[in-house]
Amino acid sequence: VPSWVVSLLESGIEPPSVNRKIACLRTFYKFLMKQELIKKDPMAKISVLKMKKRLPAFVKEDDMVNLLDNHTFENTFEGQRDRLILEMFYGTGIRLSELLNLKEKSIDLRNRTIKVLGKRNKERIIPFASGLVLIIKCYLAIRNREVEMKTHGNLFVRANGEPCYPMLIYKIVRNYLTRFSGVDKRSPHVLRHTYATHLLNKGADLNSVKGL
Repeated sequence: VPSWVVSLLESGIEPPSVNRKIACLRTFYKFLMKQELIKKDPMAKISVLKMKKRLPAFVKEDDMVNLLDNHTFENTFEGQRDRLILEMFYGTGIRLSELLNLKEKSIDLRNRTIKVLGKRNKERIIPFASGLVLIIKCYLAIRNREVEMKTHGNLFVRANGEPCYPMLIYKIVRNYLTRFSGVDKRSPHVLRHTYATHLLNKGADLNSVKGL
């Protein structure tokens, strides 16, 4: 079996694909063992291939500043909502699920913090820069004027007042990040990495960034 793994690599198959083949064979031989069709598992001593960890993708600081400060977002409900979504990802580093479930009451404009419920129901308080206050106020003003809100209390909604959904946020983020040819991945998670990377580049403590 080891020679088979080597032959796969020599044929040009990438390690992730080889590991998937190994996983399939492991499952197959375990099944044969349970059925007592074989007495020895030939995959027992075969380990998956180690893969190099890829550095997380992020947007360059100049590009991010140019997008948020110099791009003209339409003065419409959707234009201001999209701007706030980008600002919120980049300015707080929250996850997609946290942004989708973010309640309006969880935003403290006076103290410039948001309260989010993350993984394993762990609550944390995230500070944000003063510049985000006006952007939030502008969005809320136009949203409350043009959208008939439901009772869910979510900050981010669609034109019908219903909460935003994951694919919509992906589409919005991808639409703006396509402007940067140097960014291979264009997802909300890229903005989360961008937030962390730029904080570290400015001298922030690693443990503090992890906490945020």
